[in-house]
Amino acid sequence: MNFFLKTLVAGAISLASAGFAVAGDQIVVATDTNFKPFSYRNEDGNYVGYDVDIWNEIGKRIGVEYELRPMDFNGIIPGIQSGNIDVAVAAMSITSKREEVIDFSYPYYKAGITIMVRADEDGVKELGDLSGKVIATKQGTSTVPFLKENTEAGKVAPKEVKEFPNITDAFLELRAGGADAVMFDLPPLQDYAATVGKDAVKLVGPLYLGHFYGIGMPKGSELRKKINVALLEMQESGKLNELHNKWFGSDSR
Repeated sequence: MNFFLKTLVAGAISLASAGFAVAGDQIVVATDTNFKPFSYRNEDGNYVGYDVDIWNEIGKRIGVEYELRPMDFNGIIPGIQSGNIDVAVAAMSITSKREEVIDFSYPYYKAGITIMVRADEDGVKELGDLSGKVIATKQGTSTVPFLKENTEAGKVAPKEVKEFPNITDAFLELRAGGADAVMFDLPPLQDYAATVGKDAVKLVGPLYLGHFYGIGMPKGSELRKKINVALLEMQESGKLNELHNKWFGSDSR
């Protein structure tokens, strides 16, 4: 958890306070349930995952009733801006562009982007090797501007970038031969390669665009301070490490 403490010491985001919208006595908490192991529906039909556990713990600590609302990632930021969503716990990267339109909590997870190819692919070792190839990813995520910027900089020249509403569709496209690689956040790729895609796909290359996930909310939300305090309490008590160990098997960040 060293990155967490260093981030706080280096410069915490100001804790502005204002009102927030509620649905009756409940706040609306959005999550992207197509992002295993952060949030997904299990075989029993229940929503589970690291993000779900994180928010369940925060909700108890700050004493709010909430409706967990599954939705496509693309609709989350517009939903926050419109006031239809009070909180979003959706493996959302903290970026300067997003910070212009919504507020974020302190970071709770360090991530990055990597490459997944079919197991028999030996010609792709890094980003530049994807020139002339078809790359699949999830629309509205950090990978899209990353690929655009690197294409404009001449670091890669993909034949096509296919954007899908769900990352599982990108996985299927790779397996079916419609894409040469999937480029996306490490955790869901790592999970897929170790489970459903075992022996059929593999991860290659370094970790690109190291970034942090934060909890999103409307500008000026009074929930921000409460959520940040809860995250700090969870870090200090070891609860964050406990949840990380549950879903990722290690307390390393």
